Amino acid sequence: MKRIGILSDTHSCWDNRYARHFADCDEIWHAGDIGDISIIERLQQVAPTVRAVCGNVDHGEVRRCCPEIQQFELEQVKVWMTHIAGYPGRYSPGVASLLRRENIKLMVAGHSHILKVMPDPQLGLLHVNPGAAGQQGWQKVRTLVKLTLDSGNIRDLDVITLGKLIV
Repeated sequence: MKRIGILSDTHSCWDNRYARHFADCDEIWHAGDIGDISIIERLQQVAPTVRAVCGNVDHGEVRRCCPEIQQFELEQVKVWMTHIAGYPGRYSPGVASLLRRENIKLMVAGHSHILKVMPDPQLGLLHVNPGAAGQQGWQKVRTLVKLTLDSGNIRDLDVITLGKLIV
């Protein structure tokens, strides 16, 4: 059993509540638009494993350290994470066929700054976009997601609201 913390679109914004909310997590996943490598370094102080993908605003050290796609299996759940991929019914070109071919059960993406957790019954997977955790963007509310992977099951999904965007 693994407890997972998921965030995206921090845009170089560190919030101490990331550490507080993810303190019980075995892994933290960042779905891109990290901004500054210090965000990843600080997350590594919170959880034993941090997996991250680069986003469209990432460059330099973040882009060198974080691939565009992470595909892996954890607790018998096949996971695919990238920054821009769309969502069920509106996937980016080629994404649905890849998800089907690889038998992905959990797809994680960011980019939209909009929290979206939805099943895709056609592909038999769960799509998670944790929304945006940072202060930059058009989102009205900053959010994080936590879930548990356990022997092929995805359960105990929690949405954490950090509050309204400060403009």
